[in-house]
Amino acid sequence: MITSASNNQIKNLIALQKKAKVRNSQKEFVIEGIKMFEETSQEQLVKAYVTETFYQERIQENTAYFDGFSYEIVADKIFCEVADTTTPQGVLAIVKQPAYDYESLITAEHANLLLLEDVRDPGNMGTIIRTAEGAGITGIVISKESVDIFNPKVVRSTMGALYRMPFVYVDHFVDALREMKQQGITIYASHLSATNYYDEEVYESKTGIIIGNEANGISEEVSKEADRLIKIPMEGKVESLNAGVAASILMYEVYRQKRNKRSS
Repeated sequence: MITSASNNQIKNLIALQKKAKVRNSQKEFVIEGIKMFEETSQEQLVKAYVTETFYQERIQENTAYFDGFSYEIVADKIFCEVADTTTPQGVLAIVKQPAYDYESLITAEHANLLLLEDVRDPGNMGTIIRTAEGAGITGIVISKESVDIFNPKVVRSTMGALYRMPFVYVDHFVDALREMKQQGITIYASHLSATNYYDEEVYESKTGIIIGNEANGISEEVSKEADRLIKIPMEGKVESLNAGVAASILMYEVYRQKRNKRSS
């Protein structure tokens, strides 16, 4: 059992939780909680860390629960120091970062992409990834200035969708948009200066929806690359919506139209 915060494994866990540089160097990240842990395949799992209480409860329910992977039991006090949540569930793990191919995402026959420019809020990013899976998005292309997708708060907010939603970070977002258009992807940008509402558009079979920064929206340079500008109607004095909410509305309109085409 690990009983000291100076243990090298504990130090590494804390570094992985707090520093994107460490996560990217090791190509690993930390997941926390029972749902995420049980959705992690043995191929992805590097090592699990559990409290003695969690260990005893699971062994009583299923003696083979911990078979087939590496794990350590951690004293409750030390575990609470490592955990990123206020009320830890007693299990966290180091997991291999998934890797996806950018070319495969943009050349897919029915590419339905979400394009995120400088999305900084971890909660927004996690919500967007989770919603993207539900709305049938085939991949997410993310600017390098956006929040790290393996940030613990992002990981928790995805509720497991991180394992299933392909994504890539790109160094040059504008160049990536131009490459997508060369592949026949029609780019739509949510923009206040748009004349068309989002539900007045007919979305093409290969689409890309741009969502911009929470405070500043989509940059002028990026909006110029869009084939079509769209906006969400507003009542009252509301000027804009939360990035996660706006992304959800647009993704589900694309999904609605494509679902209707399939059923007609």
